[in-house]
Amino acid sequence: MDNKDELLKRLLVTFRLEADEHVKAMLAGLAELSGAAPARRQEIVEVIFREAHSLKGAARAVKITPVESLCQSLENVFTALREQQLSFSMPLGELITQAVRLIEDLAAAEAEKSRERQPEVAALIRRLDGTLRSRRTGPRYGAAAVTPSAETRTPPVEQPATPVIATPPVVRVTTARLDDVMRQTEELLSPRLAIAQRAAELRAVNGLMSSWRQRATAIRPARRLVEHHVHLQSKGGRELRRLLDYLDAEELGIRTLADRVAGLARAVQDDRRSLAVTVDGLLEDVKDLQLLPCSSLFDVIARLGRELAREQGKEVDVQVQGGNVEIDRRLLDEMKDPLVHLLRNAIDHGLENPDLRVRKGKPRQGLLTLSVAPVDSGRVTMMFRDDGAGVDLDRLKAQAIERGLVSGEDAERLDADAILQFVFRSGVSTSPLITNVSGRGLGLAIVRDKIERLGGSVHIVSQAGAGTGFHIVLPVSVSTLRGVLVEAAGRRFIVPSSNIDRVVRCSTESIRSVKNRETVAIDGNTLSLLQLHAVLGLSGPDQAVSPDGHVLVAVLTNGSMRTAFRVDTVLEEMDVLVKPLGPQLQRVRNVAGASVLGTGEVVPVLNVQDLLKAPFDAPATRPAASVKPVSKRRMHVLVAEDSITSRALLKNILESAGYAVTTAVDGIDAFTLLKTGQFDLVVSDVDMPRMSGFDLIAKMRADAALGDIPAVLVTTLDSREHRERGVDVGANAYIVKSSFDQSDLLEVVRRLI
Repeated sequence: MDNKDELLKRLLVTFRLEADEHVKAMLAGLAELSGAAPARRQEIVEVIFREAHSLKGAARAVKITPVESLCQSLENVFTALREQQLSFSMPLGELITQAVRLIEDLAAAEAEKSRERQPEVAALIRRLDGTLRSRRTGPRYGAAAVTPSAETRTPPVEQPATPVIATPPVVRVTTARLDDVMRQTEELLSPRLAIAQRAAELRAVNGLMSSWRQRATAIRPARRLVEHHVHLQSKGGRELRRLLDYLDAEELGIRTLADRVAGLARAVQDDRRSLAVTVDGLLEDVKDLQLLPCSSLFDVIARLGRELAREQGKEVDVQVQGGNVEIDRRLLDEMKDPLVHLLRNAIDHGLENPDLRVRKGKPRQGLLTLSVAPVDSGRVTMMFRDDGAGVDLDRLKAQAIERGLVSGEDAERLDADAILQFVFRSGVSTSPLITNVSGRGLGLAIVRDKIERLGGSVHIVSQAGAGTGFHIVLPVSVSTLRGVLVEAAGRRFIVPSSNIDRVVRCSTESIRSVKNRETVAIDGNTLSLLQLHAVLGLSGPDQAVSPDGHVLVAVLTNGSMRTAFRVDTVLEEMDVLVKPLGPQLQRVRNVAGASVLGTGEVVPVLNVQDLLKAPFDAPATRPAASVKPVSKRRMHVLVAEDSITSRALLKNILESAGYAVTTAVDGIDAFTLLKTGQFDLVVSDVDMPRMSGFDLIAKMRADAALGDIPAVLVTTLDSREHRERGVDVGANAYIVKSSFDQSDLLEVVRRLI
């Protein structure tokens, strides 16, 4: 915190010096503007616009929002003047001067005093924005607004009385309280399992008692025969009588005890059924309280999609289907981030620009479809589709080879579906440009990880020129599931029932070895066959072969993936409460959580998605030509930025991350340094004097010695046209300062070098 505070203090000092220069230049330009010739006036407007733009970027770097907001409004006014949509007048000049003077005061003031003047800032921004509205919707700035007089106002129309409809009373409960009730209700699954275990144990004891009673009854004739043949008057006969009397009493005791145990077993079984009915009913009722229509999330996603499309300069129609389907509110909360990632990817580089869509013969407006439907009582399926360009399979395959995910030789043998799976790998992206919205290759990896943590699965389909779709299958509940208890290498595990296709006994003759891996033929299909305990990293013998030459195999499935696992025993199916492993074990491979059985034994709940990846986990050999030698040299970054404050901020961020940094004040200065020095990456502003960031990168790409150096644009210009121009000139990343975070910049730099 001390280092950050110290940096902020230094930046504020630099900002005040820079702001003073910008304000003086703007005031000088305004003084000259009123008497200047028309041709000279356009030059002055351009200069003042650039000063306001640079000051806005500097204010944003030190987070002085009032100055940034005023500069944005001034930019809008000078844009209108520059494009001759607004005429300069003395009242307008006085208003602009007043705004510049206020900026001067705010830049020099402390934070507390700046907050006190916030109402004044807001009022001035409204007046500046009013000049822009007046040119479109009404008279020139300064004209009085027309309001209806009292005589012309329409009297209110009396509405007929609406009958009052009685509504049931409503009680408001916080979601946190509702979650507490849900958790406590779910905890009742544990005593339900426990009493089922006690009932099973009592049945076993009752069986033992019945067996004992039968044995005692069976020896009764022998006892009577002994009693008949032994002389009872002898001393030994008296002792034998005592023994026979004891055996008679013991038989009666066994009979009585067996009857009582049998009655107790029946009572516990009745209690178990009663508790099961009560717990199941209560759990279902509380689950119903947690249900929300999917429209509560989908409407938010649709609204966000329209806003994002508007920012990107695209036209998008977001259609929602199945919004009335109700699922667990907690599941909707967890799915918000994955759906936002999919939305950003689809709009940013999935859907084409309107003009390009028209040239392709598509409707000008892109289509996004988000639908949901129940699969069965335990699962729902979501579909997210766009009608964009589809996934570029060649670029995706090249990315996978470059990152060592597959060798070039193996990549050529992969089908389209296998290549598409690489989109879920971290660091892989088909976007030609990294932006604040997408392109880092992290979004879809996050989507899959989040969905799999929820116990679901995601599958992608794509067709060139026709669009991309994501098929998501999710459990209805996020904490309880129906599971099958299996045993392997002497240990017990729970496998979700929804992921078990079947359990079969396979003959050893049906097991074959292909490329040193076992396979088994089931229903005419050849599946990979793995030892469950070996995949889990446990020691122990292979699963035993029965005397008739068969092994027990559980076929696990997830979407289109199916794999067979050898197990020792399949014990039973049950409802279980899944407990998370805690923050210390946030992501343990092959394990989704744990559950407590009725015996008190803690059993892992297996992550089937991880298990199904086991046949493909052998690391691909990366081609020697694509392996970059490890360099001990410190990476050198060139920063081109005309704002002193922004330049100092970028330099400090990069140097703190361990990079060597050289700074340039504009594009020409930067290009000169590039020709005379050695740099690994360029970070540049866009709007700079003498040479812009666009022109700088274009010159780099045209130079054989500089063409391969990665370039990042960091700017306040966030329009679609500017991002498209960034792609055209060859920028590798485009970061908008309005949502700039130093972690964004460092993440992009690490990816590029």
